[in-house]
Amino acid sequence: MRMILGASAIAVVCLVGVTWGAAGSRISRHSSMASVNQPDQAKRRPALWLVANGPFALGSDQATSSGPPLLAEQAFKNIQALKGISVDDFMGTMGIMSGSLGFDCSECHDSAGTDKVDWAADTPRKVTARRMVNMVTAINRDHFTGRQVVTCWTCHRGRDRPVVTPALDVVYGTPILERDDLVPASPPGLPSPDQIINKYLQALGGAQRLAGITSFAGKGTSVGFGGFGGGGAVQIYSKAPDQRTAIIEFKDAPGRDASIRSYDGKTGWIKTPLTVLGEYQLNGSELDGARLDAQLSFPAQLKQALTNLRTLDPATIDDREVDVVQGNGPRRLFATLYFDRQTGLLLRMVRYGNSPIGRLPTQIDYSDYRDVGGIKMPFRFTFAWLDGRDAFQLNDVQLNVPIDAAKFGRPTSLESRP
Repeated sequence: MRMILGASAIAVVCLVGVTWGAAGSRISRHSSMASVNQPDQAKRRPALWLVANGPFALGSDQATSSGPPLLAEQAFKNIQALKGISVDDFMGTMGIMSGSLGFDCSECHDSAGTDKVDWAADTPRKVTARRMVNMVTAINRDHFTGRQVVTCWTCHRGRDRPVVTPALDVVYGTPILERDDLVPASPPGLPSPDQIINKYLQALGGAQRLAGITSFAGKGTSVGFGGFGGGGAVQIYSKAPDQRTAIIEFKDAPGRDASIRSYDGKTGWIKTPLTVLGEYQLNGSELDGARLDAQLSFPAQLKQALTNLRTLDPATIDDREVDVVQGNGPRRLFATLYFDRQTGLLLRMVRYGNSPIGRLPTQIDYSDYRDVGGIKMPFRFTFAWLDGRDAFQLNDVQLNVPIDAAKFGRPTSLESRP
């Protein structure tokens, strides 16, 4: 259940030659950055400062119009290595690069270290990044039949320069076992996906009661990673089978600066002060993710929302044993779900989108399940994506309430409503 509103990458348009044509205020990744471990975080500009001072919005309505997908080269200037992908996939791709190298935008664009930068300039790091994109593409094409086996993360692992020599403490220490993202088939001897999912549905209140939920509305608060956002007020609206809108209004930026993510069953939008485009329509992996999030807001639909369900080897989360189920979504989207073996409740979902240089992970952790009209619902959840992490706490949820269809429309129209 995705309750988050931020763009997949706020201002990480830094490594592949993205420019807005003119000098402007410096971009740096916001303080809720989850995947970067930088020693000088305190020196970085907060996101709302960037919105107020940076030339982020397009000069036309192209970013917010319906119709053909807005491509990266239409939204930004000087795109060379990543042409032909939608804006939301492009933003996610920037997130992969930024998280893989531990960089923010200023470290590729702002070579002078000032608050002004010539976005059109091809800095040495931007030129290198283009070569790396082409190199990774060639490796996968020539050695792995085009499968995405090698990515930025394969070598960099949070460093600007890959480690060359193994440390002996690591060689002779306890190995770190990392699960494969994608497992095509179930290993033998495990419970079936149906058994695990049926136990989950029963733990929530039973399939019959769940099928009777047609809508819900929730209110609460959110706090970003490191305290960013200062406790925004949250509103959630969901309507079966696949409509969902989430709104965060920040205490320090009320009204028109609210973050909104909406999906009406077909079209998805993002509007947030944490994005370089202000507001734009989803067309790539983020659209697939928005649809899945809306569907899984109603757990009775889980078996229909994901296909080719398979059981993976069990795992642990915070010392709790979990059963693991994976399934496929539209296009190449897939998701892995972790169910508490004792209670049957869903503790985590990780879904993976696509980009030209690697998968785009989005992780939602659930807790604080409470009874609402005979149904258990998570009142606390933490959402982590490639450019941040937010913790949400609901304080009120109402089931089967009437919701105006306009609530799931374009964010600009939502903000204009009383």
